Amino acid sequence: MDSANEKTVVGVFDEYRTAERAALELQHAGIERDSIQVKSNFMTGAAGRSGDAGETHEGGVAGFFHRIFGGGESDDYSGHYGEAVRRGNSVVCVTAPEDRIDRVIEIMNSAGAVDIDRQVERYRKTGYERHDPNAPPYSREEAVAERERFPDQGGSVPVVEEEMQIGKRAVQRGGVRVHSRVVERPVEESVELREEHVHVERRPVDRPVDARDQLRDQTIEVTETAEEPVVQKRARVREEVVVGKQTTSRTERVRDNVRGTEVEVEKLNEDNVPDFRSDWKSRYASSGGSYDEYRPAYEYGYRSASDPRYKGRSWSDVEENLRTDYMRNNPNSSWDRFKGAVRYGWEKMTGKR
Repeated sequence: MDSANEKTVVGVFDEYRTAERAALELQHAGIERDSIQVKSNFMTGAAGRSGDAGETHEGGVAGFFHRIFGGGESDDYSGHYGEAVRRGNSVVCVTAPEDRIDRVIEIMNSAGAVDIDRQVERYRKTGYERHDPNAPPYSREEAVAERERFPDQGGSVPVVEEEMQIGKRAVQRGGVRVHSRVVERPVEESVELREEHVHVERRPVDRPVDARDQLRDQTIEVTETAEEPVVQKRARVREEVVVGKQTTSRTERVRDNVRGTEVEVEKLNEDNVPDFRSDWKSRYASSGGSYDEYRPAYEYGYRSASDPRYKGRSWSDVEENLRTDYMRNNPNSSWDRFKGAVRYGWEKMTGKR
């Protein structure tokens, strides 16, 4: 993935040799070779698959582009670039500091990068809908036939700019749970009770008999009463517990960095790229091999001479390392056949030619 100060630019080229030339020009412009990746199914003039045996499947080329473009809507672009490689195109992927990106785009455009959207429009005319990572790669004849059917009409490197979108999501921070239950507690109150008691009093008197004192039978009855406590209970609402929510808002400033691409176009002088044709004519033309077959080997040697891993070392010191690296990237090639061209490119760069 890109760091905060780096960006990745991806360019599509019709042929591998064109992509390699772009990679070489990028390196001459000061881009580290480790930051430049070339993906193709045609490493030389002959048909053949590059790199790992499974790179047309999901862990290879398809996975490579998925890691660059990520998920979501960018999955379409990931598939389009994978389809371009499957159909014989080559892809150059460059990761460089942000202040070098404009220069990278200039070099790619000048080297002949094609418009991926226009390529996809062409693919759709042949029934293409979506990239199938399990589909077999085009043969050289199929790739050449498709390029002849749809001749190049110019191209471009996409200019990408990121936008920051701020959203919101609700997160649980806390809350209140209220329980109610019935409890008993003892209470005590005082109450005043009245009681009546009948008492009989005999008083001695001495008076003449009057009408009240007639001799007759009579009964007087007096009833005694008493009060006793009576308990009644009734429920009364004394208090209410109200549970609710109060919403407040706050403003938070979100800061991040977004990346964008600024393009400045500058004409390149093609004379800066060495032409190894004269050496090929004198040493290999008579053997039947075409210059297009030998050119990647010349450029590989020329490019490797400025690689920090080999810089300042002699050919005999680095030959074995170069052979291993060359065969890893060109499994269908022959080191013994192209070693002389690689060495010539090396010595051209180091000033020994």
